[in-house]
Amino acid sequence: MIELKNDRLLRALLRQPVDVTPVWIMRQAGRYLPEYRATRERAGDFLTLCKTPELACEVTLQPLARFDLDAAILFSDILTIPDAMGLGLYFTEGEGPAFQYPLRHQTDIDKLSIPDPTDKLRYVVDAVSLIRRELAGKVPLIGFSGSPWTLATYMVEGGATKNFRYVKGMMFDQPHLMHQLLDKLAQSVTIYLNAQIAAGAQAVMLFDTWGGILTTRDYLEFSLRYMQQIIAGLTREHEGRRVPCIIFTKDGSEWLSEMTHTGCDALGLDWKLPLNVARQRVGEKVALQGNLDPCLLYASPDRIRTEVADILASFGHGSGHVFNLGHGIHPQIDPEHVAVLVNAVHDFSRAYHV
Repeated sequence: MIELKNDRLLRALLRQPVDVTPVWIMRQAGRYLPEYRATRERAGDFLTLCKTPELACEVTLQPLARFDLDAAILFSDILTIPDAMGLGLYFTEGEGPAFQYPLRHQTDIDKLSIPDPTDKLRYVVDAVSLIRRELAGKVPLIGFSGSPWTLATYMVEGGATKNFRYVKGMMFDQPHLMHQLLDKLAQSVTIYLNAQIAAGAQAVMLFDTWGGILTTRDYLEFSLRYMQQIIAGLTREHEGRRVPCIIFTKDGSEWLSEMTHTGCDALGLDWKLPLNVARQRVGEKVALQGNLDPCLLYASPDRIRTEVADILASFGHGSGHVFNLGHGIHPQIDPEHVAVLVNAVHDFSRAYHV
């Protein structure tokens, strides 16, 4: 086993001392990088890029060649599990993901089987193994999945939506059917993340993109409940170290206290709640990850540095903070601005860890 040269991320997620605040960026391997766009063009389409381990490895490592980041995150898509379930995932330019066979009836859900990661999701497992080997211990590798509620939203709607007509209709009128679907997805995600851990992922993250569209009652019943079920089934020790788990519910700041009871190690934050308020709410129970507004990266370098300093000051002294954006980086961002961000986090945070 290759020794990990930079374990800041893992230490911060477990609220252990670090020399500087670690930083990584959601969608750090993406369209804002010209080298990513070149690789994607070579692949021909997005799904081929995701399903070719060598190409997924290549784009995963691209941001680490440019920036002094403290983690790599597997390049993949949150909809790999529904695709492996046979729903016919495809992407259309300008409209995002869609499924040929959306789930609308009991018979649709009855037919779903839990994917074997060594079969239809083998390309993800192989990518994780390859990335770990190519990283050679430089930084930790983060694996991830969409949350059951988020996956269900796409699967029932058949793609992106603005009104959530079908998924909320099922949730309200046929809650037993929704629970049946969410339970199958929770089982699938647990097996999937454990396969990523076995292949070399050193931390894992659940992206709950659509949890924030729910009421408190429905969030606890249909989203958080199933993330807690997943966390209870995860491999938490591997290669002699704890495997931290992060959960991120977009627009979910009002439920931070409830999230701390899931067994996760860290909570991702969007940019709407100040870090000092979030830290007061969670106490010493979990670490926090976030929370720069992605649009700040359109601003000047001086403004970016000012905002970084403000966010670090908001969290204050001590361990348990991973710097990140409050959501994924935008495709139009200048990579030089990302370099300013990463360097500022390391430079300014040192004073908070003495």
